[in-house]
Amino acid sequence: MDRLAVVGIEAVGHHGVFEFEKREGQVFRADLVLGVDTRTAAGSDDLQDTVDYGTLVAAVKQAIEHDPVDLIETLAQRIADICLADPRVGWTEVTVHKPDAPIEATFSDVALTIHRSRP
Repeated sequence: MDRLAVVGIEAVGHHGVFEFEKREGQVFRADLVLGVDTRTAAGSDDLQDTVDYGTLVAAVKQAIEHDPVDLIETLAQRIADICLADPRVGWTEVTVHKPDAPIEATFSDVALTIHRSRP
């Protein structure tokens, strides 16, 4: 499989364990890598033969912006499920970044990466 990546999808979400996170929201970023066989699309030069990453990004952005959850693990799984909804995607790697996580230390990012594939 080939690898299609979309890096740095940014949206404000209201995810977190603390009430102020749900109330105030914060920036989340998502990176996607999709395992896709691109040979058909390369031959046809037709968007219908590949993953429309514009539509995918819109769905991921909406997933970040709506239905708050406590854990980035849950958010990452939600995003992976969106990626795998297209039957052409054999596997996905999703990284969720929470750069403003409420941690009492200096740090640059909190990131969780999951890898999911079709059964």
